[in-house]
Amino acid sequence: MRSPTSRFLPLLCLTLAASVTLGLGPAGADSASTTPAAHKEPSRGTVVEPTLEARATLSADYLADGPPSGALASPGNGRTGPFAGQVIPGFSAMVENKDGTFWAQPDNGFGTKGNSADFLLRLYKIDPQWETAGGGLGDITVERFISLRDPDRKVPFAIVNGATSTRLLTGADFDIESVAHAKDGTFWIGEEFGPFLLHVSADGKVLQAPVPFPDGTSPQNPYLTPGEQPRIPASRGFEAMAASPDGKRLYPIVEGAFLDDTDQRRRWVYEFDTRSASYTGRTWAYQVDEAPNVVGDAFMTRNNRIVLIERDNLDGAAAVTKRLYEIDLRSEDLDGFVEKELVVDLLRIANPDHIGMATSPGAYGVADPFAFPMVSVEVVVGLRDGRLLVGNDNNYPGDDSRVTGTPDDTEMIVIDLRRTRAPEPHNALVIGHRGSSGTRPEHTLASYEQAILACADFIEPDLVSTKDGVLVARHENEIGGTTNVATKTEFANRRTTKSIDGVQITGWFTEDFTLAELKTLRAKERIPGTRPENTAFDGLYAIPTLDEVLDLTRHSRTCDGRPVGVYPETKHPTYFDDAGLSLEEPLLAMLAANGIEPSDPVFLQSFETTNLRELDEVTTFPLVQLTGCTGSPYDLVRAGDPTTYANIVSTSGLAEVATYADGLGACKDQLIPRGSDGRLLQPTAVISDAHDVGLVVHPYTFRVENQFLPTQFRSSSDPNADGDLAGELRAFLRAGIGGFFTDNPAIAVDIVR
Repeated sequence: MRSPTSRFLPLLCLTLAASVTLGLGPAGADSASTTPAAHKEPSRGTVVEPTLEARATLSADYLADGPPSGALASPGNGRTGPFAGQVIPGFSAMVENKDGTFWAQPDNGFGTKGNSADFLLRLYKIDPQWETAGGGLGDITVERFISLRDPDRKVPFAIVNGATSTRLLTGADFDIESVAHAKDGTFWIGEEFGPFLLHVSADGKVLQAPVPFPDGTSPQNPYLTPGEQPRIPASRGFEAMAASPDGKRLYPIVEGAFLDDTDQRRRWVYEFDTRSASYTGRTWAYQVDEAPNVVGDAFMTRNNRIVLIERDNLDGAAAVTKRLYEIDLRSEDLDGFVEKELVVDLLRIANPDHIGMATSPGAYGVADPFAFPMVSVEVVVGLRDGRLLVGNDNNYPGDDSRVTGTPDDTEMIVIDLRRTRAPEPHNALVIGHRGSSGTRPEHTLASYEQAILACADFIEPDLVSTKDGVLVARHENEIGGTTNVATKTEFANRRTTKSIDGVQITGWFTEDFTLAELKTLRAKERIPGTRPENTAFDGLYAIPTLDEVLDLTRHSRTCDGRPVGVYPETKHPTYFDDAGLSLEEPLLAMLAANGIEPSDPVFLQSFETTNLRELDEVTTFPLVQLTGCTGSPYDLVRAGDPTTYANIVSTSGLAEVATYADGLGACKDQLIPRGSDGRLLQPTAVISDAHDVGLVVHPYTFRVENQFLPTQFRSSSDPNADGDLAGELRAFLRAGIGGFFTDNPAIAVDIVR
């Protein structure tokens, strides 16, 4: 018999909290060490809860002095250029002054060279009138500006205002995105058209020729020769740049992947010597959570650590990744990427003082918890007092993450990394079934992120294989019902009929697609008639790989500060073995590649038995035998073994399961059956029998809609209306289960506290 207790007991009762304390100034600092506490032994029973302390906004429609701008800007949200002054389309970079003001830098204006020639490049001195727990206006005062200009003709290529004496720089000349304030008062600016580094005086005059990037050009580079292939995608240059505390080094980060990089999740950090105005040759690789993600801004703490923004290109309720990570330039993972640790998930910030809720009623994310869900989260500043400032570029007039149809304001928030007592541990594990599949299309990073935000302990990816042997998250290998593959004419001839576990199924199958082909598809809601709200997210999210799911979990934390667990299921293992695409070996290899060990919060599960027995021979990861409400494991059917799932949950069957597995993932009806009227009856002996042989019991699946609930917990005759999921869960918890799979973790977590 397996002896699982010592292995998976920590998964049930571990309350050790992770925390992060950054060396940002006086708060951290006399500071023998400014290493985040997550790298040390954290204090038991406490967590760092990122908390909103201040907020200020500048109207999206604010116009600064100057000539009209935006004549060629794309219209949006009821606004059409030209605008009767200089638009401030949010800020892409910012530096703090000693008096509480900031130098804030917009980008090139309206997004392209072709539509931004009337946008003047400036740094604005701003003074936020913060709204805090004690009140305050919550406005941003624009005091004055510095115009970037080239009167000494240091820029060697043609610029829009080249024939004038002042040679004011415009958004058609440079796409400025990042900034560092030097000790001598000058500014170093990173931009994207070159990409170049610009050095300007304290009053904005260009001091030297733009410094070119040594390892490639963008399509907008003025030196690009006919036929030359750019290496950097458009608008993917130096969005982010950190400066060493002594100002001697800059660390520009290439926002996107090089076009010729075989790993499109890789980004590069470069080192630049400000004294010699040259690159040092030192570089570091950083891996984003998903290939489309970009690095939005960065600043350096002590000890070679950089805090950066990683973000996706989605906003509002659709947003998935708006995160602050800290990287250590001295530490690499097994794949050669700098280690990264979560500092703040900007989609969940505590707001106990309800900052902004009265001044922005109904705005998405202005609540408790608070979210910063803008497309272009492009400002992060480590303030002198140790707190963090975050801001947005609002891409005026296009973005509307807060209120649909209304341009986003420029918004600045201050976050305190406040240490608080950890929440009480859950009395049963909450397992996000396919993520939070009740609120987002299942098996997407969005669904998994929603489960994490809802405080789930584990997320559950079902695993199938691609043609080239990569494990991806899908409930079934047939993907016609969960992706837009049927709309892709190039894949029409892939539609076929196959026998899957003895059942004839017609559709499109993952094993007939390479990963690259699958990545061109987008997920959609599996049961749109039941969950029509989820269809708003159809077409937004890619099919994630197991590697991407594991990266999300290991770079996330539960609400009580623990690592987020992962609970993968191998789907149709006999079928995939027959296809030469075994699931178990790549699963174990990917866990190892991510540094995940059996002591980490992981369960491996399957509806078949042979693969679990084989896994038992080669791993000590906790294993869970799944059982269907009816039928038999397909591997046993194929072998002519008459054992059914009902036999498996018998007293003798569970004793046999305990020889190779650590848990039972039972159909919930096997634990508490329903009567002919659909009401719950008394619990069976399955839970106690499982516990008697040392098995944990994690039944499936708990869903909020009436059609899935016992009749006594239904709210009406409408099968798709929400019923009393909490009532059903309480009945099963009283029966003694140790965890459960649910499509609705946000509801479930309130029941297990």
